[in-house]
Amino acid sequence: MNKPVESPLASATAADARARWERDYREAIGTDRATENVSGIPVRPLYGPDDWAAYGQADPLGFPGQPDYTRGIYATMHRGRTWTQRQLIGMGTPPDYNERLLGIMARGATAVSLIPCNSVYRGYDMSSVEPELLGTCGVVVNNADHMDRCLEGVDLNRISCALNDPSPFTLLAFMLVTAERRGVPWRNVTGTSNQSDYISHYVANHMFYRLSLPGARRVLMDHIAFCNEKVPRWNPMSVVGQHTQQAGATPAEAMAFTLATAVQNAEDCIARGMDPDQFLPRFTFFFDISLSFFEEVAKFRAGRRIWARLARERLGAKKETAWRFKFHGQTSGVDLTRQQPLNNIARVTAQAMAGIFGGLQSLHTDSYDEVFQVPGEAAARIAVATQNILREEAHLTDVIDPLGGSFYVESLTDAMEEKILAIMKTIDEAGGMYKAVESGLVQRTIGASALRFQQRVDSGEQTIVGVNAYRAEDEAAARPAVERPDPAKMQAHLDAFAAWKAGRSPAAVNAALDGLRRAAEDPKANVFAAVVDGARAGLSNEEICARLRLDLGFGQPLAFV
Repeated sequence: MNKPVESPLASATAADARARWERDYREAIGTDRATENVSGIPVRPLYGPDDWAAYGQADPLGFPGQPDYTRGIYATMHRGRTWTQRQLIGMGTPPDYNERLLGIMARGATAVSLIPCNSVYRGYDMSSVEPELLGTCGVVVNNADHMDRCLEGVDLNRISCALNDPSPFTLLAFMLVTAERRGVPWRNVTGTSNQSDYISHYVANHMFYRLSLPGARRVLMDHIAFCNEKVPRWNPMSVVGQHTQQAGATPAEAMAFTLATAVQNAEDCIARGMDPDQFLPRFTFFFDISLSFFEEVAKFRAGRRIWARLARERLGAKKETAWRFKFHGQTSGVDLTRQQPLNNIARVTAQAMAGIFGGLQSLHTDSYDEVFQVPGEAAARIAVATQNILREEAHLTDVIDPLGGSFYVESLTDAMEEKILAIMKTIDEAGGMYKAVESGLVQRTIGASALRFQQRVDSGEQTIVGVNAYRAEDEAAARPAVERPDPAKMQAHLDAFAAWKAGRSPAAVNAALDGLRRAAEDPKANVFAAVVDGARAGLSNEEICARLRLDLGFGQPLAFV
């Protein structure tokens, strides 16, 4: 009988095998390059069990749905229930939006995500803005009637709605009035106030703030208290990491700032007398997903377990439902390029996969043409189909946390956690996120990171296909035609709005405005409740925002040098 040939792997010790690989690697690669990810964490060419243990993760990995939630916040994750497909859309008039919404839902989107016109974001009605600017980047929604038309054919008893709606949350007020008109109990209404995080607006998205920093802080607390009581399935707090990362923060910085903001808002709620076991389950998070694939996966895994500890140990929540880190991901628009725009489909696919492997709860995939305009009809179809393909054809939902146990991913998750906690420590030392933003600490940090990344692009250290490498002569031919709202439809929308305003009772309008004033002046009153009353009485977006600006202060940029 022949003796079995002994495998060279079996005869060599682990140390000998590693030494041989290191020798072969040095000989083959010659001069190696120093590599680090966007967050500044060094990246080695190979990882093994010793690398993982070096960060103290000697214990076995936990299980999905169990603290510390590294592997996901639900036992089944995407194998039992896939992520919600929230395709962000908004253009033109409410009928335009409704037509596109119903079409996208017919092709696979499972929830509503509404983006309003910039005029709405800034707190103005269409009558205060040049007509040619209206509806070019979102739908023009100025009152409850407009919201009703946007959501025609949408069952508010069943369909979750995400509203990109900064303080004082006029869009939600309009939607609650719509629900009342349809006989839908508020307790059945589900969804998220996507732009409730006023801190991120002052840091990185100046278009979104309507009220002063302290005024927005007051209204947010009123908003959370109102929704927890009256609209219990609504998520009034969406803590936004997307704005800071798109402004230039590294993935580690974006996660750290987001968690610090969540702590600030939670501690504000507790100071208001709210119970963390009641309000924290309705805290959600909203993140950018960049092209740094493994770094993004590690960012989300680290963020989940940090938040579980913070909620339990710092904020005092006792229920596991209050420790869960629920987040929406949007593929990063700043990674998309105007050059060779069809390449953006590949970029979005990679970003979406990073979010899925990172364990997100809902996902928006950018359209390849978003660097030019609000997504066009054809491009939006591709964005929705991208999620369908990843779910149905690529079988990404078959296995929970498929990258769990990877030496690299686990080591990187530990390293990201370490980096995130160090950044959060500087925020705490500055007095918390509110004071860190007031002082400009956060803004300066983001600016420095944005500059470093741009210098890497300018030097060619960071390749951007089609921008600083692999350029094409005929790239202009691939650029999409920019869609614009129909001027005749927009003029009809303007005319109907003017007629609506003229037909209202001046006494009712004045009474509703006075109700807003009295609520703002009374620290024991709930300002958001007065906003809902005003929407029900027929106040417009600008009327509500303008009145509260008089009482709570106008939002001004926090600029630092």
